[in-house]
Amino acid sequence: MTMGKIIFYEDKNFQGRSYETSNDCSDMTSFLSKCHSCRVESGCFMVYDRSSYMGNQYFVRRGEYSDYQRMGMSDCIRSCRMIPMHRGQFRMKIYESENFGGQSNEMMDDCDNIQDRYRMSDCQSCNVMDGHWLMYEQPHYKGRMMYMRPGEYKSFRDMGMSGQRFMSMKRIMDSCY
Repeated sequence: MTMGKIIFYEDKNFQGRSYETSNDCSDMTSFLSKCHSCRVESGCFMVYDRSSYMGNQYFVRRGEYSDYQRMGMSDCIRSCRMIPMHRGQFRMKIYESENFGGQSNEMMDDCDNIQDRYRMSDCQSCNVMDGHWLMYEQPHYKGRMMYMRPGEYKSFRDMGMSGQRFMSMKRIMDSCY
């Protein structure tokens, strides 16, 4: 299995002190007072603008990210999660309401608009059986996103996503690495 490697820098344009990791980091302030740029040497990561994997999220893959604010984030990077490579099938069941209520549909591939495909007006909970997914608040993979790894998610609101709707979903595939 290929491990990811990411280097964080205190300032924009890869300046200042740096911190390198291949693992999850729930609080970057243990290593850097601030983090405004990063370079992904391999793998894929989610970076967050709050500690403990909270706040706005952004998906990063191999490449250079010289200015965190240009990525659409309001503050600096405070935590990160390494996304393991998944080979095999992808399965997720989405539910219209919290606590796995309302209309439900099982997905095995990307969906650019749940309203068009499933006639669902909203997605408030899900069960990820296989694979790693990105959920987007707008159709066609736009807007704020949330990383979903295998597990049950009874309420997106309880995860700090109050008022946020998810209207499209994409698998994190080998091609992302």
